[in-house]
Order: sequence, then C-alpha cells, then structure tokens
Amino acid sequence: MKKNILVLLSVLIITSLALAACGGGGGASSTQGEVTFWHAYATGSAEEAALTKLLEQAKTDLPNITINVLQVPFGDIFNKYDTDVAAGGGPDMFIAPNDNLGGQARAGTIADITTLADGKLGDYSELSKGGMMYDGKLYGIPESLKAVVFWYNKDMLAEAPATTDDLKALMEDGTPISISFGCYHHWGFFGSYGAQIFDDQFNFVADDANQAKVADAMTYLNDLYQIAVENGLPRNDSDGLAPFTEGTTAAITNGNWAMGDYRAALGDKLGVAPIPAGPGGASNPLLGVDGWYFNPNSENQEAALEVALYLTNKAAQEMMMNEAGHVPANTTVEVTDPLIQGLLDAFSTAYFRPQVEAMGNYWGNFCGTDQVFDAGTPAADWVATAFEGATK
Repeated sequence: MKKNILVLLSVLIITSLALAACGGGGGASSTQGEVTFWHAYATGSAEEAALTKLLEQAKTDLPNITINVLQVPFGDIFNKYDTDVAAGGGPDMFIAPNDNLGGQARAGTIADITTLADGKLGDYSELSKGGMMYDGKLYGIPESLKAVVFWYNKDMLAEAPATTDDLKALMEDGTPISISFGCYHHWGFFGSYGAQIFDDQFNFVADDANQAKVADAMTYLNDLYQIAVENGLPRNDSDGLAPFTEGTTAAITNGNWAMGDYRAALGDKLGVAPIPAGPGGASNPLLGVDGWYFNPNSENQEAALEVALYLTNKAAQEMMMNEAGHVPANTTVEVTDPLIQGLLDAFSTAYFRPQVEAMGNYWGNFCGTDQVFDAGTPAADWVATAFEGATK
C-alpha cells in the first residue's frame, strides 16, 4: 500500500505537463451524434444538482452532440446495465464506482477503450487511471476517488476520535455517533486491527493469527453496534443522513459522495477525519474510483468519449469538487478546500479496491454480518466460516 499512497499524494499535487485533449470547456465540439448515459446520483442530491449544471453548459460547449440522461437507482444500475447490454441494448455509457469493473470486463459488458482513449488522459492521475484498468487494458474514463471517512459536526464534537478506543469511549458516554455497518463501509476497521483479507497476490489470509485479528475487529464493531442499538442510533449511511444533517447526531462514517449534502447542511461546522486507527495501526478503507464506462454495443463511442472527457475536464471537476465533494481525477484541478485536503489525507492509508475475481468471494462470504450483530454468533466462529467459504 505504501506505493499506492505515494502515487496518490504525488499525482494529486503535481500538475501533469502532458498536453492531452481533455474535451475542453470552451470550444465547440467537432464530433456529432447522440449520446445516452445513465447515472445513479440520488434525486435532489448535490451530485445530481452539479451534474445537471454541467449538462446545461454542455448544450453550449458541445452543440453537435445531443445528450440524453437516465437516472437509475444505485442498487439497480449494474444489473440493469449488464442485462440490457447482454440483450444487445443499453446506453452508450454510464458512470459508477469501479465496484464491478473486473467482472464486467471479464463478461464483456464494458468496452475496452485502450485504443479509443490513447493519448487523451495525460491530465488524469495515474492512480485514477489504474482504477479504470483490468488486465492491462483501459475500460473507463476516471472521474473521482472515493472512500469511507469519519464526518463530524464541530459544534457537537470538538475533534474527531484518533483511535478506536477513543471512538468507543465517546459512544459509551452517550455521544450520538452513527457508524455505517456493513462489509463495504466497515472494511477500514480491519486495518485498525492489523487484519488482512487478502495478501499481495489476492489470496485470502486464512491463517489462525490473521483470523484472530479479523475477529478482534468484528468484536469491536459488534460492541459499537450494540451501543448504537441501545441508544437508538442509525446504523447505516442512509438512515444516518437526516440525523447528521439536522444536527441530532455528532458524526457519521460514510463516503465522500455525501459531502455535498453534508456541507450544504452544516457549512463551516463540517469536519472530516480518517476512520480511527487502532491497536494494529491505521485504518484502510476501500479506495474506489468512479468513472465513465462504455457499451460495446454502442455505435457512438467517439461521441460518448468526447462527452466523458468534457464531464471530467478541469471546469467540470472543479464544479463536482466544490459542489458535490468529489476528489478529482484530473490533476489540473487545484485543491484548496480543506475538506478535500482532509479526504486526501484520510485516503493516504486506504486499500486500493481490487478487481480480481476473489473479491466476489469476499462479498459472498463476509457480508452476512447480521449473524454477529443481530443473531449473536461469536465473531471468531463467524470469521472462521467466512474464510472457509471464501477459500473453497
């Protein structure tokens, strides 16, 4: 991870000198066509509002391209897209996290754009481009970096807890903190306990010593979960949104996709910090890359590429950063916002989300956390079963 950390910090500080085409914001497009894309930004969210502004400006900047947009709920977008593409249809492109990039590349539902985009990504960070690649090929245009962090209301919490012990003590003392539990959101706590899911070759680390560390992390999370139940606190990001923005909870763990809504509600009171470190070291939340993917069925890939480059150029990235809390993939964007810088600091120990097939075995075996939190299965037993299932 140290290599990823150094790459992330350097590419977001140093402006790229490459004079690649970026679908620039001022000149009219020479490409003609009609492009349809899907997104999953929530209705009324800061992300949707910023995208709407960009698309309105695109009518002026890309007059020869008609852009049609469909919003699809996040829980449905991957399945709907893959199903439609497999049937010979689907949009020209869609934007989403790189959650399923590896699987979609293997299934052939997203297009290899290595040649199409050749020479056009000089202004994008190496880390963000890496998040759009699988098996040495490029499958998307990167838009932003995302991971789960600790958001807090400075009027209710003077400073963020630095350690897992500090966090637990605050919650035991009655500070209303909303932890988002689940196999994606709480991944970062594995690092806090020195636990690993994968080794460097993406094999599951199922030895007894590591299983004990994963069990320690799950035991700790269960302690927080039971405090949350006792105090009637939200236990996921969606239920926690209103209490945090309305000022009835002091903090929440969630990704920076929610920053625009948090900042609109809290203004200067909003603070951000890493998931607390623990006895095993720094937390390591899953670092994902959002990007634009292209339909292999599309007959408008060149026009779609121009739209994607336009929506990730400097002006577009600045708007998505300032209004929706996106951490830009385009290195020509100057980061001056302390919250965005706080995200970069929090991301410095993140775990780059792998695109390997083994990740499917993680989702399939480590997501039934209700067995620990609600059914009372001992953490050690649950962890042993999860690793056994994942390594079959």
